[in-house]
Amino acid sequence: MTPERLAQLTRLRHALHQIPEVSGAEEKTAAMVADRLRQHQPDQLLTGLGGHGVAAVYEGRADGPTVLIRCELDGLPIEELSDQPYRSAHTGRGHLCGHDGHITIVAALAEDLAASRPGKGRAVLLFQPAEETGKGAAAVIADPAFAQIAPDYAFSLHNLPGLPVGKTALCSGPANCASRGMRIKLTGKTSHAAAPQDGVSPAGAISRLLPGLVALGKGGDLGPEFALVTLTHARMGEPAFGIAPGQAEVWATLRTVTDARMDQLIAEATFLVDQVCAAEGLRYSTEFDDVFDACTNHPEAVEVLKAACAAAGHPAQMRGYPQRWSEDFGQFGKQAKAAMFWLGSGETQPQLHNPDFDFPDAAIPAGAGIFLRAIRNLLG
Repeated sequence: MTPERLAQLTRLRHALHQIPEVSGAEEKTAAMVADRLRQHQPDQLLTGLGGHGVAAVYEGRADGPTVLIRCELDGLPIEELSDQPYRSAHTGRGHLCGHDGHITIVAALAEDLAASRPGKGRAVLLFQPAEETGKGAAAVIADPAFAQIAPDYAFSLHNLPGLPVGKTALCSGPANCASRGMRIKLTGKTSHAAAPQDGVSPAGAISRLLPGLVALGKGGDLGPEFALVTLTHARMGEPAFGIAPGQAEVWATLRTVTDARMDQLIAEATFLVDQVCAAEGLRYSTEFDDVFDACTNHPEAVEVLKAACAAAGHPAQMRGYPQRWSEDFGQFGKQAKAAMFWLGSGETQPQLHNPDFDFPDAAIPAGAGIFLRAIRNLLG
C-alpha cells in the first residue's frame, strides 16, 4: 500500500473515530460508509440491513461462491480519554474496541474490487451494526434482504492488543467464547427499618448468591469445560435509612468456550438462585441479555486465511485456544464456512474497551492485504 493511499485511509479512520455511535444507533457511521462505497461503484449496495447495516456487492465474471468480509459499525458507551485531534466528539461515547479501524480495512477493499472485479462468484463487503450487544449479526441474517448476499464463506478480523502491530494469529475450532448477561431480580417485602422482622429482605440471598455464582465459574484453562462467572452489578433496596429493603438485583456475565457448556452453566446458576430464594422466602425472575453464542472457526476457512496471511507477508501464529471475549460473528458460522483472525494492534496497546484505546493506523495495510488475498485465492 502506498503512503498516499494509507494517508487517505487514515483520514477516513480518524473521521469515523470522531463520530462513535452505540449499538443500534449507527446512522451517521453507516451513511459515511455508504457514501464512500458509492465512489467505488459496487454492482449492488444494500443499506438498512438488520438496522443500519450496509453491504457492497462486487460481481465476478463467472459463476462461483459468495465470499463475505464482515466488520462492525458500532462504538461503545465509554468516555474516551485522549488528547488526539481526532478524539471522539460525542461525550460518553468512543471507538474503544477498534471498530473504526476494522471499517477502514474493509472499506479499503472496495477500491481494489472496483479496479479489478473477482474472476468468479461474488465478493460482499458487510458493515454490520450492533456487534457489542450481540444482536447485530442475528438481525442482519434475519433481514429478508440478506438472502440476496447469503455467503458460502465468511471472514472477519479483530485487532488484538499485546500482539505486535501487523502480526497475525489464528486458531482452528473455538475462536471466541460464548457469553451472556444474567439479570436476577429478587422480590421480598419492604418494612420499616425499625421493624425488619415484618418484612422479607433479600440481604441474606445476596450474601449467598454473590460467592455462590462466582464459585460456579472460576475460569482456568480455555478447554471445553471452561466456565467463568463475573459479577458486574448488584443493587438492594432504596438509598434510604428508614426502609428495610424488599427488592434487589444481581447481574452477572456467564462465559464458556462451548454453547453446550453455556447451557449447563445457565442451568447451574438458575438452580442456585431457585434454592437460595426458596430458603430465604423470596420470589425471583431471571432475564438474559447481551447473548453471544460461541464463535467457531471452520477448518476450511481457517486454511484460506492461513494461506492469505502467508501470501500477504503476515504469516499467522497458530494458536490452540480461543479469546475469552465474545463476538457475534459466530452467527455467520451457522450460515457459511467462517473464520476470524486476529490482527496485532501493539504490544503496549491498552486493552479493548479501555478509555485510552486507539486503533493503530499502521495495521490497516496488513488487514486489507490479507482480506484481499483471501478473496483473490477463492474468486480469482
